[in-house]
Amino acid sequence: MSQSTESTTESNPFTKPGFIIAAALVVALIAAAVVIFLLPKGQGTAQPAPGTAVPASPATASPSATADAGKSVCGLPSGTETALGTAPKSKWELIGKMAAPTDPKTFGPGVTDESGFRSCFAHSPTGALYAAMNAAALGSSGAAELEMKLADKLLVPGPGRDAAMRETRAGTSSSGNNTTIQVQGFLIKSYTAAEANVDLAFKTDTGALGHSTLSMRWMDGDWKVKPTDDGVTFSNVSQLRDLSGFILWAGI
Repeated sequence: MSQSTESTTESNPFTKPGFIIAAALVVALIAAAVVIFLLPKGQGTAQPAPGTAVPASPATASPSATADAGKSVCGLPSGTETALGTAPKSKWELIGKMAAPTDPKTFGPGVTDESGFRSCFAHSPTGALYAAMNAAALGSSGAAELEMKLADKLLVPGPGRDAAMRETRAGTSSSGNNTTIQVQGFLIKSYTAAEANVDLAFKTDTGALGHSTLSMRWMDGDWKVKPTDDGVTFSNVSQLRDLSGFILWAGI
C-alpha cells in the first residue's frame, strides 16, 4: 500500500528530532527493517557508479586532526588515496550480530581490548570504511560495556555524543531486537583527510535491502562517528531495489 510523502516522513523515526541513536549505532539499521517498507520503493537506486567518490567541499581540519596529520594512534600506516574503487580483501569476524572486516596490521582495528572493544583504524578511505563497519558491528552486540565504550570513545565529542551517553546510561540497547542485518556493499561518498562519508548497503534477515550513510571524522589519531546534535548517526536511511551502484562487499 502506497503512502504519501508526508505520511512516510511522519512514519520514519529517523526524521523525528527526539529519536536518539545511542551507543548501539546499529539500532538504526535494525529499525530500518521496518522503516524501509514505509519508504517509496526505488530510493537509492540512482547511486554514483562504483568507485566514484563524490568530490567533497574543502574542509578545515580540526586542531587535533591537523596535529595528527595521518598518524594513527596505534601506528597503522596512512594512505594518500582519496577514493576506493574496489572492495578490499578482508578477513571477517562476527561481532555481535554483524560480520565486520578485520586487518589489524594494515587497516584496523589495530587495538582490541579484553572486552572485545575495537578501535584504531588507518587514516585512509579503507580505514574509514573499516571504522564505520566495526562501529556498526559493535553496536549490534547488545553488550552494555561495549555500548558505553562506543559512545564514549568512538563518537565525536559534542551534544550528539552527550545525548548518546545519556541514553546508554538509561539502559538503551539493541539487545532486545532479534532482527539481524549484514552489510552487502558500500560507497565512499566523499573523503578528505579530516572527513569521510561512508554509505553502507545492507540486507536484513527478511531479505529487505536498504542503505544509510555514516559521517566519519579523523581526530586524535582515529576515525570517529560524527552524530548530529540530537544524536542521529545514520542518515538518509532508505530502501533499495537492488545493489546497483554499490561496490559489493560482504563477509557472510
